[in-house]
Amino acid sequence: MAARGPGFVGRQDFGSIVRAGQAIEPRGTDLNIGFIPAKTARLSPARDALIDVSQNRRITYHELDRRVVKLANAFLDTGLEKGDRVAILAKNSIEYLEIYFACARIGLIAQPMNWRLGIVEVTRIIENGEPKMLICSDEYEEVAAALEHLVDHVRFFGEKGDGSFEAMIETGADDEPAISSTIGGDDPVLILYTGGTTGESKGALHTHRSLFMGMLNQTVAERIVPTDVYMLTGQMFHIPVALAMNYMAHGCPVVLINFDARTALEVIEREKVSAFLGITTMLNWMMADEKFEDFDLSSLRNIQYGGGPMPRSVVAAALDKFPCTLIQGYGQTEGMTMCFLSQEDHAEAIDGNHPERLSSCGREGFVTSVRLVDKAGNDIPLDGRTPGEIIIRSEANMVGYWRKPDLSAETLRDGWMWTGDIATWDEDGYIFIVDRAKDMIISGGENIYSTQVEAAIHQHPAVLESAVFGIPDDVWGEAVKAVVVLKPGHVATEQEIIDAAARHLASYQKPKSVDFVDALPKAPTGKILKRDLRDPYWQHQRRQV
Repeated sequence: MAARGPGFVGRQDFGSIVRAGQAIEPRGTDLNIGFIPAKTARLSPARDALIDVSQNRRITYHELDRRVVKLANAFLDTGLEKGDRVAILAKNSIEYLEIYFACARIGLIAQPMNWRLGIVEVTRIIENGEPKMLICSDEYEEVAAALEHLVDHVRFFGEKGDGSFEAMIETGADDEPAISSTIGGDDPVLILYTGGTTGESKGALHTHRSLFMGMLNQTVAERIVPTDVYMLTGQMFHIPVALAMNYMAHGCPVVLINFDARTALEVIEREKVSAFLGITTMLNWMMADEKFEDFDLSSLRNIQYGGGPMPRSVVAAALDKFPCTLIQGYGQTEGMTMCFLSQEDHAEAIDGNHPERLSSCGREGFVTSVRLVDKAGNDIPLDGRTPGEIIIRSEANMVGYWRKPDLSAETLRDGWMWTGDIATWDEDGYIFIVDRAKDMIISGGENIYSTQVEAAIHQHPAVLESAVFGIPDDVWGEAVKAVVVLKPGHVATEQEIIDAAARHLASYQKPKSVDFVDALPKAPTGKILKRDLRDPYWQHQRRQV
């Protein structure tokens, strides 16, 4: 690695940023997320950049880059300075990405917020980030009214809004802001709040460099080509937005939807979508659509799936039903996508060569180093049996949790990020996640991994989704509880689910009880919120983890 000059600010210097929320001093760089639209605007100005399905609106790369420049200048004219935060509360839209790129261009830090959260949690996030400006779509006017005393400026977009966002853009100059040439690299650019699967959301601070490195991991794994058309199915307040930015960095059009299974299928056919990220739930619902076979999905080149464990039977069904390759991505808000199960791995597994690898999240990514360690930090053997915690070293890792130095120090140690995920790995380095540390069930002194039980439950043909967790038991300490969502039009009894699981598990691992629900609670990432299901059973007891 080349020597760094005296102006370089390394990752170790971000402690002050995370603690105090202060921006670091300007320095020149060539890594600025905000310039992603500019290259294609210069080379292929008339090419579609964004296709917003809900608004029935398209924008070219030329127009997008022009609006980003004007918005960046308008931010500066409003008095915003490098390091200030801009909060966003909206569903997927063209305006959302305009805000992201404009903030990045001039050193502002975007602070996207989950529109599904209640006002208490949204207020907590605003108080944590202390943004100077809040930008909302018109449907969140009431939420904005409850938050406006916490910010200096509020702007709205959308047909029913007051037009303040568009008016702000129109006031901005067309010239590139002078400050943009000094922004990028290790400057903070984005605070992404975690899904809150284990409690209160935390703000993972990413820089231009960490986003670029995460995008590089994706480029290699997805094998992106300039002719791709990408469909963004996840919400822009979470890490999938970086995948969309990555396709835009290659000059590809990105189609924006707010996910619905039928809509996704229609859009793939109409826009000739070639790639998308589908969390387990999304793929299940798409394949369960009664008209699935009627849609022309031949444009698809590759689907990435992730967001939680996918039973082997569901992977096999997806490979059979979708006319394209699959890859799996394992990641977190804190580290983006860190490991991948490749296209070849899927094909070989289906052909009977290492079929067990369909249960794996693959191996470390292009810019990622992975270790599995015990509680003392010692490496565990590559024997496929010994469980250990996944820890990650990568320039795609966050630099810390915003204004949570103690938690940052606990998660980031000696250059490694401790994920809280428990896994085994085999002699070839394939990683098999067995559970979140906090989701492991201990019954009668035996460790039971909920993902193994869920995989067994999915052997029943009527099961669409399931969540397994431990509940109090006077005899065994914890008992295995399953909550199940059935496929549309299917029926099953509690005993049938228990019997299906028992055929693939030891007796102590099978569910002792099963509840049926219409839907499971989920975080923005699509991960099932087992905490919401489990906590009511433990309200009067302290659960040992």
